[in-house]
Amino acid sequence: MELTEAYRECERITWSQARNFAYGIRLLPPDKRRGLAVIYAFARRIDDIGDGTLPAQEKIAALEQARQAIVNLSAVDQDDPVLLALADVERNFPVPMPAFGELIDGCVADVRGTSYRTFDDLLYYCRCVAGSVGRLSLGIFGTSHDVDRAAELADSLGVALQLTNILRDIREDQQNGRVYLPAEDLAKFSVDFGGDDPAPQGFVRLVEFEVDRARDWYATGWKLLGLLDRRSAACTGAMAGIYRRLLERIAAEPAAVLRERVSLSGREKATVAVKALTGRFG
Repeated sequence: MELTEAYRECERITWSQARNFAYGIRLLPPDKRRGLAVIYAFARRIDDIGDGTLPAQEKIAALEQARQAIVNLSAVDQDDPVLLALADVERNFPVPMPAFGELIDGCVADVRGTSYRTFDDLLYYCRCVAGSVGRLSLGIFGTSHDVDRAAELADSLGVALQLTNILRDIREDQQNGRVYLPAEDLAKFSVDFGGDDPAPQGFVRLVEFEVDRARDWYATGWKLLGLLDRRSAACTGAMAGIYRRLLERIAAEPAAVLRERVSLSGREKATVAVKALTGRFG
């Protein structure tokens, strides 16, 4: 398979499946846009394994195969467009490929049904499944500033996005037998997802508490934009801005997440992206 075709397939996956991230990725110049589409395509493959219908042990085996593929990118299957393009990305960008291993660790935790007693427990998971993607993306964006500081801020922004995801998906996760919010937080607000009615008043206070926590992580992660070039900052600002606006929608009506999957319209997402391109973030 030709590299051009491999990159094209990664972009097809990204445009069709990255419902929020695509708005930001499209703001990048061509080489970075293609590179980040490849990062997304492989991350999507990992997520799809974890969310798929295979038995748990087969999922874990498939995730381990994905981990080995990262280690052996120099000997990838030439008929696998995502891995072929990913190997080319590794040659051309300083992407921290081991971070994919952290994403895989997070997906393995999902498959095993790991629960989280404290926020520190959940924080480790968020850094695995979302902070890792932030650090991978930073390898595409590049920065002329302190690389370690930029990676720390990318990680923080990833945590903010994942906390937003967790709040948005409470209903769906509950239906699938998953509760990500820390047990100590549920106890603090007397919320029990085991029954039919998770204590409406307590639930609203719980969501408000978690929203404030996510806002703090956004406030920290937002500092990353000042370390990036204009187009990379616009991409990051668009992606994070969409999730931040989603968080505020949840904050306006916390109980809505128990009824439906709260979302933004395509027009609203496009508006955030246009503002980010003109340097207006948030």
